[in-house]
Amino acid sequence: MRAKTVLPAVAMTAVSMVLTLAVVMMWLGRAVPWPVALVVGLGIDGGWLATLAYERRLAAQGDHSTPVTVVGWCFGLLAAGVLIAHALTAGSSPGAWLAVAWLPIAAKALWLVHGLWERTALTPAALGAIRGIRQEARDEAAVARARLRAEASTEETRLTAVTEAGARVARVQAKTAQTLSRAWSTLEDARDGEDTGRALTSVTRPVTPGVTARWDLPVWGPSEPVPALESPPALSDDALDAVVDQIRHSQDPALSYREMAARFRATGHAASEVRLRAAWKRVV
Repeated sequence: MRAKTVLPAVAMTAVSMVLTLAVVMMWLGRAVPWPVALVVGLGIDGGWLATLAYERRLAAQGDHSTPVTVVGWCFGLLAAGVLIAHALTAGSSPGAWLAVAWLPIAAKALWLVHGLWERTALTPAALGAIRGIRQEARDEAAVARARLRAEASTEETRLTAVTEAGARVARVQAKTAQTLSRAWSTLEDARDGEDTGRALTSVTRPVTPGVTARWDLPVWGPSEPVPALESPPALSDDALDAVVDQIRHSQDPALSYREMAARFRATGHAASEVRLRAAWKRVV
């Protein structure tokens, strides 16, 4: 993977350096001796290459130097400026020279991209772990979504069933109320009819002469509460002891506890089992 990012940068750097040297030789060779033009071209390429090598060494150490980066970009801009100036002053094919004038800037940008890749590169083991974690997270999210959808569907089904059952109950209640209303109306009409009164009078006249017979409909409503039976007052311990002793010695031989307890309750006395047994122990 490292070769995929470094090889384009190396290739474009080599092409731009050769192109810069050739343009300097062609452009300045007319005005100065060719050795001077060669020195100028090699100086531009050498300065760019030196700053690039220093930047790469700092990057390998995990360090960065802003002045070195600025100097490197200055050499790249200088090379691009030389190419642009030559294209503008060239007598023939200026467009072709302008088309390749961006190569130094592009080479510098590719080295920047390669540096960013190196700072974020991970080992295959780390990449595999990251893929596993992301896959596990996706699986958990999918399971959670499926669970929520299933619960929502179940709740929707339950609410639909409850609603339908409630609607059926309401319909049955309404139908029953309507039937009762019709039956009550029929009874009311029968009660208020003249034929009903004459029929009752003809039946009851031999039994109760002079009394007008009538019958009333049952009244639906709250009934009067039935008064509760009054419980006998609770006996004190002394009174309870006396009653227990009296019942125990009511026969000869004396009664057992079970017989005494049965007669105690049969005579209408009331006491808890705990108090009754305690009184038995006191009198025995």
